[in-house]
Amino acid sequence: MAEKLISIGQIIATHGNKGEVRVYPLTDFPNRFESLEKVYCQLNERLICLTINNVRYHKKHILLQFAEIDDMNKAESLKMGMLKIRQEDLMPLPEGHYYIFQLIGLKVFSTQGDFLGTIYDIQKTGSNDVYYVRHPETGKEVLIPAIKQFVSEINLAEKRILVKLLPGLID
Repeated sequence: MAEKLISIGQIIATHGNKGEVRVYPLTDFPNRFESLEKVYCQLNERLICLTINNVRYHKKHILLQFAEIDDMNKAESLKMGMLKIRQEDLMPLPEGHYYIFQLIGLKVFSTQGDFLGTIYDIQKTGSNDVYYVRHPETGKEVLIPAIKQFVSEINLAEKRILVKLLPGLID
């Protein structure tokens, strides 16, 4: 499969003896599983397409039953598999909000036109995300709070972000 798939959960265990699996959600929309017909399970280099028959919730986990998996032994073979979906199956976000995978790799420029580097990681801090930016030549790192006071523009088409630098931010 040539298209990029997005991880939305990881199978961490079996549940019961009829082939259900327990999934740790890696999404802000755990109810998304209810609207999905199929997911892809990646186990090492192997990718398996699975049809979702049933979705239930148990504490912080999601219990899934797949049409192709009808007993505990088959379910056990999926353990630690990453559940993935196609980009067209993503939940739509409000305007001005982005998925992390859309921002990783974007080039970051100051409003003065200086190239600061590329986003290589994003951390959630509670109140706001923080963009980790590294310059490819100098190795210099900058942490940019993902708030409107700092981030002037995000342009996915041009793969760049424009930021306002306040005194002391990169010194």
